Amino acid sequence: MQNPSVPVVLDPSGQDLHGEAARLRRLGAVVQVALPGGVHAWSVNRGDLIKQVLAEPRVSKDAYRHWPAWINGEVDDSWPLAMWVSVRSMLTAYGEEHTRLRKLVAGAFTARRTVDLRPRIAEITDELLTRLEGLPSAQPVDIRKEFAYELPIRVISETLGLDARERDDLHRVTDVLFTTTTTPETAQKNQAELYGLMNDLVGRKRVHPGTDLTSALITMRDEDGEGLTEKELVDTLLLIIGAGHETTVNLLDHAICALLTHPEQLRLVREGTVTWEAVVHETLRSQAPVANILLRFAVEDLDLDGTVIRAGEPILLALAAAGRDPGAHGRDADTFDATRPTRHEHFSFGHGVHHCLGRPLAMSEATIALPALFERFPHLELAVEPRELGLFESFISSGHTELPVLLSPRS
Repeated sequence: MQNPSVPVVLDPSGQDLHGEAARLRRLGAVVQVALPGGVHAWSVNRGDLIKQVLAEPRVSKDAYRHWPAWINGEVDDSWPLAMWVSVRSMLTAYGEEHTRLRKLVAGAFTARRTVDLRPRIAEITDELLTRLEGLPSAQPVDIRKEFAYELPIRVISETLGLDARERDDLHRVTDVLFTTTTTPETAQKNQAELYGLMNDLVGRKRVHPGTDLTSALITMRDEDGEGLTEKELVDTLLLIIGAGHETTVNLLDHAICALLTHPEQLRLVREGTVTWEAVVHETLRSQAPVANILLRFAVEDLDLDGTVIRAGEPILLALAAAGRDPGAHGRDADTFDATRPTRHEHFSFGHGVHHCLGRPLAMSEATIALPALFERFPHLELAVEPRELGLFESFISSGHTELPVLLSPRS
């Protein structure tokens, strides 16, 4: 039995996310954990408490105001996960600042923009599937790389006005950002390169503005005539790029894998017993694309189910633990079941004031791409045993390193 006074050291490689999540649940609803670099935080492992934290005004995401270790320099930019707290966007804002930044972004990232993207999402999906059809049918294809990755990165790149080189460079450095085995030196070098790329994008769009979201954010002003600061602008673009493709890549990856390893579920969706939207939500519940969310901070002492989190202490939201909690989802919570009544009860899109503005876009991409893939390739199957699939080195981002499939039946 784990000594409750000793923090649970999270595996930075993320090679057993759900085993680790189950261990945290067994230890309690709120458990102290150790992150890379020796930073301690309280892991919230139960859905009702995560919901409480997300709606709690006494919980902040602003390290500059509410994390004493960051404020006094005990934790600084040399921490390998520093970018998760150092950015200045609505991701880390608190109170009125969050309201201001969210209003500005929502003004540019409108529902109409998402609706207008649906035909383009379908067009890109068709282009990718046609390209897959041209590959040798007997050879394994990495469907994560060729489809699950390509669709979201192309959609978000066109939305932001990125060219092909910027798209490839930003994907590479974003991957490093989500890799939680990165050394402090590599993390700092990657951060510098990431900001260099974003500053180049903003500079180019200032000279040659277009109808893209980057140009809209550059020119956006709120009712008081105050726009985003330069850092807020760049960090908001970073947020949109990371949230706008990495999470959707993992969603598509896990949904494809779940259906290929649960043929009875694929049959149900094909015959119309369950919807593709149900498949998406069950994937988000059972395989949260972001397994653990960093970091929030108690603004004042906070009692969570009998555990007191002191003012200034960091909080981690363990979505992977909550998503498979038998107390919320039944004894078979580890099983993928798109008919599950609680499939919608997940926090992959946040909750309350921090609910994800990109939710409609992610849902559109998934509910367009998945049925198109399985219709075009009705005999799709994994090319390896599920246990052979490699996992991304992260306790934040949950996905496979590759997902090899056969597009046609084995001969």
